[in-house]
Amino acid sequence: MSQTIKRGGKSVRRTAAREGKARQVRAARARTGSAMDAVMNWIPFSEAQLHRIFLAAILGLAVVLAWMVASFAGVPAMAQQQLAAISHDAGYEVRRVEVTGTKNLNELKVYQLALADNHRAMPLVDIHALREKLIELPWVEDARVSRQLPDTLAIDIVERKPAAVLRKADKYVLIDATGHELQAVSAARAKGKLVIGGPGAGQQVEALNTLLDAAPALKPQVAEAEWVGNRRWNLTFKTGQVLALPQGDRAAPKALMTFARLDGVNRLLGGKVTAFDMRAPDRIYFRLANRTDQVELPPAAAAARPAAKTASAADAPKSKSDEAKSTDKQGDAN
Repeated sequence: MSQTIKRGGKSVRRTAAREGKARQVRAARARTGSAMDAVMNWIPFSEAQLHRIFLAAILGLAVVLAWMVASFAGVPAMAQQQLAAISHDAGYEVRRVEVTGTKNLNELKVYQLALADNHRAMPLVDIHALREKLIELPWVEDARVSRQLPDTLAIDIVERKPAAVLRKADKYVLIDATGHELQAVSAARAKGKLVIGGPGAGQQVEALNTLLDAAPALKPQVAEAEWVGNRRWNLTFKTGQVLALPQGDRAAPKALMTFARLDGVNRLLGGKVTAFDMRAPDRIYFRLANRTDQVELPPAAAAARPAAKTASAADAPKSKSDEAKSTDKQGDAN
């Protein structure tokens, strides 16, 4: 009986190697499958929801690419022109501008900004950009812009309030409480308003108002205020008399209140004294029109004396003139 031997059959080594590779593939698939399952379990979406999310992302990307291609081709501009034409035919076009809230602002500037582009279609008006342009005007603190279909833009202006006149080297400028410059004014128009001067005075308007509020009776009588040395005030009253105040947020209001009490008892304003220096903590220096030196008087003594006696005391020096002069020079240096 004969036996047929086939050549080229699978050897034991090849079979073992193939089985080993199959085991490795099955193990890798098991590890990968378990990792993917863990990730899928961690994501709070189902497989169907993930498919929809991926589809939406792909569609969004396609829309962005289409818009970019259309932009390069000029399609948006053509669409805006078509929209403007349709709006014009339907009557939705800016034909009127209603401005409210203006008192000092020149309304012509508002109309120029609102009607910068003639025959603008109402849907194409950028009300936010228009508001930003209006706020850049000196008098405008805030602005509200709205559409009143079919053809009206409503603009409500909130104006800044002038608080003082800033005296500069060559002009007078109206400013608000924050020091924001509103407009230049003539010297005649500045009369009757509080005029402030000195380097950096424009940024001290709020502090000056707080200081003057400490003596309400004197506040209406103050005509000018000079910010000296970036640290203290010289007040000029409507009578032309000058009051030098000390520096400091506490010392200056205290000195002003003391002066208000002295004026209430002795009527200092409108008298013979041309200048009052209260920079010394326990002394007041008076300067008379016909004298070159100052007269020193303690505040307590001045408050206790009648007006006539205070005037006579001022006529007779109570301290050495040299001491008063040195004090005056020291104050000017400050």
